[in-house]
Amino acid sequence: MDAAAVNTMSSAFDLFAHASEYVVDTSQRSLLFWDVLRKRGNNYLDHLEKGQPPVLIFDYEIICDARTFDQPANYALAQIRGKRGSEDRGFTGGADRRVRAVDGTGDQAEPNRRPIVIIDPRAGHGPGIGGSKEASEIGHALANGHCVYFVLFFTEPMEGQTLADVKNAEILFLEEVARRHPGSLRPVVIGNCQGGWATAIVAAERPDLAGPIVLNGAPLSYWSGVGGTNPMRYKGGLLGGVWINDLVSDLGGGHFDGANLVMSMEGLNPGNTFWSKQYNLYKNVDTEEQRFLDFETWWGGFFLMTKEEIHTIVADLFIGNRLANGQLKLDDGPPIDLKRFSDPVVVFASSGDNITPPQQALNWIPMVYKSVDEIKTRGQVIVYIVHPTIGHLGIFVASSIAGKEQKEIIGSVEMINFLAPGLYEMEIIAAPSKEWLNDYKVKFSERTIDDILAYDDGVEDEKAFELVASISERNSALYGTWVSPLVRAMVNPLFVEWMLEMHPMRLQRSLITDRNPLMRPVKDAAEYVRRTRRPVSEENPFVQVERAVSDMVVTTLDWGQSLSDLTQEKVFHLIYDNPALAWLYGVDRGPTPEEEKATQKAEAQERRRDRKMWLDRLDEGGYPEGAIRMIIAMASVDGSVDEAEMAMGNRIVKASWRLKRLTARELHKVVKEQSRILQTDFKKALEALPVLLTEKKDREKAVKLANDIALADHTINAKEAALLAQMKKILELPA
Repeated sequence: MDAAAVNTMSSAFDLFAHASEYVVDTSQRSLLFWDVLRKRGNNYLDHLEKGQPPVLIFDYEIICDARTFDQPANYALAQIRGKRGSEDRGFTGGADRRVRAVDGTGDQAEPNRRPIVIIDPRAGHGPGIGGSKEASEIGHALANGHCVYFVLFFTEPMEGQTLADVKNAEILFLEEVARRHPGSLRPVVIGNCQGGWATAIVAAERPDLAGPIVLNGAPLSYWSGVGGTNPMRYKGGLLGGVWINDLVSDLGGGHFDGANLVMSMEGLNPGNTFWSKQYNLYKNVDTEEQRFLDFETWWGGFFLMTKEEIHTIVADLFIGNRLANGQLKLDDGPPIDLKRFSDPVVVFASSGDNITPPQQALNWIPMVYKSVDEIKTRGQVIVYIVHPTIGHLGIFVASSIAGKEQKEIIGSVEMINFLAPGLYEMEIIAAPSKEWLNDYKVKFSERTIDDILAYDDGVEDEKAFELVASISERNSALYGTWVSPLVRAMVNPLFVEWMLEMHPMRLQRSLITDRNPLMRPVKDAAEYVRRTRRPVSEENPFVQVERAVSDMVVTTLDWGQSLSDLTQEKVFHLIYDNPALAWLYGVDRGPTPEEEKATQKAEAQERRRDRKMWLDRLDEGGYPEGAIRMIIAMASVDGSVDEAEMAMGNRIVKASWRLKRLTARELHKVVKEQSRILQTDFKKALEALPVLLTEKKDREKAVKLANDIALADHTINAKEAALLAQMKKILELPA
């Protein structure tokens, strides 16, 4: 037999061997895949039977149950006690649960640190995603010595519950936290996704209760987005407004099923929903099982809202965009004004987020504040950070984000509180010498309103949404008057239960469980496969073909979704970019030139009053004011403040007997005042230093402190050296 024939036979044998190995592997993977889905279904049923408890891995104790309030809501405030032990303590879903750490005490918090309150999203799922892993917001807050509280909620809302009831319950929660920590500064409040706009509402209404707030992937400006990229904002207009949510709520007996929100989110990414998520489990079934099951326990925990709640959320917050516009009223009080924030605001967004893109997370800033000068005039600090790629859920659940962005945000909340008023971008930079330790440097760089607007492609496209809001109000009124009574009359409890159980999001879980006779043999077969598992090599040509086919399927689904999104966007603008329709529905096209002129005049007067106030206080104070003014000037001279400079400032305060006598509140007040004086007139602020520092020894100490700040990163740059020389000259000290 010649060599060619031998090679042909060898190739055929190799191909047969590869095929045999692949057939065995894919058969085993298929069986294990269905077994994991079986476990997911069992977990789903078990989770329901337990009352759908939070998916937290931490022990907690419920200390406030809003179901007992005068204005009841299905919310509760829990105090985190530490990481959960192995004992299963159960969850009633309705009763007052008390869970304590194994040792009875939990993690030890530092007594003077701010407490941290975390509000998870109620966007179809249950609570707990902010603490579903040890590397999470809760985990890092505990590691930083904070006492941590968590706002959770139950599956069934209270009868007639409104968004105002929820807001008032969360205000009472913050009052309880303040009562428990009388010696601490106001708590940090972290809001995830829809918990973000809830946090903003509470902090704006009661700025005396909330300290720094962190808004993670929170849609505060729903009209915003980039053309061809953010299709979700068009859905309300294409469906005719909020009436469709009212219809679904009426069919649900007055409750809106959160499974609809989850299904809507899944529809944004069909490549992942219909293929990648399942294929990733199938491909990595030997290692992916537990992560998949843990996530699906939360993803499949569907919660309900009242008709009143979902109507307000969609009509006022999303379609109406009333929170960012300053028009949102939840009860008899004045509209919610986001200018009332009294402590720093941190906004975390991602360019890879297709549910809350950066424009929706950030554009409330230029809507509320006309300029950075206005932010400074109001003494406000706003910090933002934009991740380049991570998706929406990754902001809250990805270990990589928890170990970097969330860790550094939580670790920086005390420092952020001492930034001079203004707009900053938070930059997290890996320290080259300690990169293997996952150690990072943090820097806060001054930014302008134009930097925020640069994430958008213009705001002109948002005018169409004013017409959407107007049409939505009319359609809702028509539906409520003529259709809603008929629908409610036809709905009965049996139909409501049938609607819930037949929802596609529930069926795909409830059908694949041990209750299904067809799935019973899968468990035994999967156990045998795990004992005899023969995984195939990645080099197998059939595996490579499988991967290529998978990529092709995802590309096809994504292409189809892109085409659908583009079509919907074109139809939306064809309908709503219509001057005649806008005239017919009486859409307000903005203020008149006279109104704009009056507004500009009032703003100019306010700026002049603010400038005069701070100039009048140039020479007020003594050594503490003068030293802190010099420290702030040196730290911010290059347009940014880094972690090393702020840490050095903290050490300086603790080492100086005249500065450390100031309480935290007094120190914060002095820092804010001296920052505003420097921002008002930097040159005059420095020239007034001799009035504050009258003795030579005080001047020398203050200069040394400024020099220490400059050397915080071990080098003095040209701007710092020039400022140091200028200070010495003003204070009549030798160069």
